[in-house]
Amino acid sequence: MASQAASSFNGNVKKALAGLRRINLDGLRWRVFDAKDQVLGRLASQISTVIQGKDKPTYAPNRDDGDMCIVLNAKDISVTGRKLTNKFYRWHTGYVGHLKERSLKDQMAKDPTEVIRKAVLRMLPRNKLRDDRDRKLRIFADSEHPFGDRPLEPYIMPPRRVRELRPRARRAMIRAQKKEELQKQTANETVKGKRRVVKEEVKA
Repeated sequence: MASQAASSFNGNVKKALAGLRRINLDGLRWRVFDAKDQVLGRLASQISTVIQGKDKPTYAPNRDDGDMCIVLNAKDISVTGRKLTNKFYRWHTGYVGHLKERSLKDQMAKDPTEVIRKAVLRMLPRNKLRDDRDRKLRIFADSEHPFGDRPLEPYIMPPRRVRELRPRARRAMIRAQKKEELQKQTANETVKGKRRVVKEEVKA
């Protein structure tokens, strides 16, 4: 059954199934996260909670009780603000002056799965359980995956609570809107004035 699901998968099967034998799958749930149109940081925080087992009443910081996490549609993740061009991943090769960097936009074009993986791993505690938790995270760029024979459970993201604007920010937004309206009105008046002048010249 597992071989049939893996054979129908068009991606890299060896990479997708790597390290599964080292995980004790007894009693673990297979949670599926749909990353389409989800904010990167909010999605990563939910994945890190599930992968550590913090959503269970039996959670203990010295045990690895987290569930398997399958993330789909990694290429359709969204970010807020200007992070797509202003966020950079930096690393050093070890040679003098070889500090490399890559923007989030370039990383999404190269390998979108690494964006989610780095976001989740940087939310996990840096201890001996980190590698085992990393093996439980399986990320795919599309909606296809080789785990169709497993009892999958779709994870429902909590609703996003939008905070109300602070009074100062609200006043600034209202001032900006009024300014735009005044600019439009003045632009319309100038256009009308020019038309009147042209008509008067034509009559003369």
